Amino acid sequence: MLDIAVAYNRYRFLGNEFLTWLWFAIENDMEKIRQCDAELLDLDVGNRMVLENKLANGKENITIKGDAAGMEEALLALSKGALITDMHLVYKSGSAEWQFAVKGESLSFSGLKLPETGPMEAGEEMEGIILEKIFLYEKPFRLLDTLYQQFIKLRLSEKWNTQTLPAMKKWIVSAKRE
Repeated sequence: MLDIAVAYNRYRFLGNEFLTWLWFAIENDMEKIRQCDAELLDLDVGNRMVLENKLANGKENITIKGDAAGMEEALLALSKGALITDMHLVYKSGSAEWQFAVKGESLSFSGLKLPETGPMEAGEEMEGIILEKIFLYEKPFRLLDTLYQQFIKLRLSEKWNTQTLPAMKKWIVSAKRE
């Protein structure tokens, strides 16, 4: 059995590959993403992305942020071998919208912004309000868990090397030219 530190260091690239694949899937295959949530309306890359490129003499970090930020720099970094290490997402399901960032290394969430709910009042409705908040916190975690399961199944299959990687490379090259 692997020591936890050894296993962590050996497989931490998977989270970064997942975020890179997720951006590709958002841009090219929303139907695959919609399979993870029947109520999903949209999943978009938000206003921040961090990429890391491991170079022979160290590493290079590229941060893209801002509401009107173009993703040309991100695509250029991907074409040079970078992977996404942190990505802000906007998740719309039903009539609700969540915003959060995901770190690739640990798949941890940060800056989770929940949809607006009605005013909280003490009394008999408190239990329902608490259950609604729990549901609202849980929903983006369930989506990401399901997407990650889908990614891992794909990553371990032959389709990863024969279909997915070539499609991702083609997307990077064609999107970079636009």
